[in-house]
Amino acid sequence: MSKDLGDFVLVLHGHLPYVLHHGVWPHGEDWLFEAAAETYLPILDVIDEIHFLGGRPGFTIGLTPVLIEQLGHEHFKKGFAAYLTERVERAHSDRKDFASHNDGYHHHLVYLAEYWAKFYTHLAEQFDAMNRDIPAAFAKRAGAGSIEILTSNATHGYMPLLLEDASIRAQVRAGVDSSKRHLGFAPTGFWMPECAYRPAGPWTPPVVFGNSRNRIGVEHLIADEGITHVFVENHLVERGRSEGVIDPPGSGHFHKVGWDEGAKYPGRGWYNVHDPIMVNSDGGPGRVGAFARDPRVCEQVWSGSIGYPADGLYLEFHKKYGERRGLRYWRVTGKGVDLGDKQLWDPYPTEGKAFEHAQHFCNAVKSRLHEYRRRTGKRGAVVACFDAELFGHWWFEGPRFLRDVLLTLHHDPDVRVTTSAERMKFEPPDKVMAMPEGSWGEGGDHRVWFNDQVRWIWEVEYRAEALFGKMTYNLPWRKPEGGAVRTLLEKAGRELLLMQASDWPFVICRGQAIDYGIKRFTLHAGRFENLMAIAEKVARGEPTTPIEQLEIQDADVHDVIFPKIDLNWWNM
Repeated sequence: MSKDLGDFVLVLHGHLPYVLHHGVWPHGEDWLFEAAAETYLPILDVIDEIHFLGGRPGFTIGLTPVLIEQLGHEHFKKGFAAYLTERVERAHSDRKDFASHNDGYHHHLVYLAEYWAKFYTHLAEQFDAMNRDIPAAFAKRAGAGSIEILTSNATHGYMPLLLEDASIRAQVRAGVDSSKRHLGFAPTGFWMPECAYRPAGPWTPPVVFGNSRNRIGVEHLIADEGITHVFVENHLVERGRSEGVIDPPGSGHFHKVGWDEGAKYPGRGWYNVHDPIMVNSDGGPGRVGAFARDPRVCEQVWSGSIGYPADGLYLEFHKKYGERRGLRYWRVTGKGVDLGDKQLWDPYPTEGKAFEHAQHFCNAVKSRLHEYRRRTGKRGAVVACFDAELFGHWWFEGPRFLRDVLLTLHHDPDVRVTTSAERMKFEPPDKVMAMPEGSWGEGGDHRVWFNDQVRWIWEVEYRAEALFGKMTYNLPWRKPEGGAVRTLLEKAGRELLLMQASDWPFVICRGQAIDYGIKRFTLHAGRFENLMAIAEKVARGEPTTPIEQLEIQDADVHDVIFPKIDLNWWNM
């Protein structure tokens, strides 16, 4: 097989906010249970099925540290096992309800209830067979060369808006440390939260501290921790600036070029999402590779108007039987169809429909590669980035679609299915570019995570960053007798990391869980303030009160991930 046309790089971004010990339903641990049952276990099944059918998965999956910290925690394992048992019992209960009606409509519901009972029974057996360790199951497949796993910031902190570079370093360092601890190795690929990037140069905080300061480009902060490649939205490359070429590729021989080089030599692939680049915003050789998402290919899946999941045969996400934790029995039916008019779902016709959509998607990938070959004469790379939870959770038939796409392209003589790390190794970028600031959010900027609705979050967070920097500089935690102070600062550091999650402004801005987002941020901010005040008091040699001891215990009970915080993560 020549595989001369180019590469297909599938990237799934697996992430959920920290929810253990912070509610169950409708917002809280059920988010995690649903994702594990409907996305992560099915994706593991897809990997194994592709191998069984003679293929190689060859995709890249990001498992954010805050996600694997939760999936690997005993509290999750026990709760998830109970959740799967409850799902099976609910399916049996629904079947009993449906069987009491003697008509064709309810006979089909009986059949679907039996389907769900088998589905969740299989998941329970699968979970037990992997010793209830989902991160280890993914790590095993990565170690065998089947997939690549990415790391990310510890709690999905939004890097361009964090006040201090020390906070970005801590997020990256804590994330790499967590991935290494749970997976057994340190990934070299990195998912920048929300694909958000900020180049080097002057920066003025949008709130509280109005003084401008020069910042290091995010690419350097990441590269310092051993990261070799990241993923960005297409407009960051399309609006970038030519800085240099590497000739031959991978040699490290950097040749400076003018900012008009891309316009003068378009055949080299400048500004094109199908040609990964090296990134450097200070004019020198690139330190980190960047893969840009192909929007035209990706919209085939995520677009609300033309996306595959909107097909009438697929399972409807929003309509459930009963109240809390109800199972789903209806199909999409059609665009704009009211929930009350949804028709019953049948899983078997969806297999053919998922295969049909997979073939359409594969043809779109090849079309884009042909287009790039005609323009440049080079092998290209189509990079398709999606939230992992789209496949299985939001789009129940999504894992089957992934299986068919990967198998189809695996056997295609013109296309190589490859991980991002493999592409970097075997076909390293030959161009260095400077990218503008931006994200993959609405408008391509920071408006989803910074706006009038969440401005107060950043005011609180910036003051917390400044206080933490001051106290870790002034308090005697490095001294042999400073153990108690160090322990309190470590707990405060954990709360600071949890405050910085991009999820809290996102769910507030999007109206998905406004009260929950506000509650979670303020709880972490309150615990941070309490712990910092207690640390100052202990540093003065004063004893803690019973109430202060309960405040420390409150943080320990609720915030159980990242068990070992290293205050040196914040050192420049």
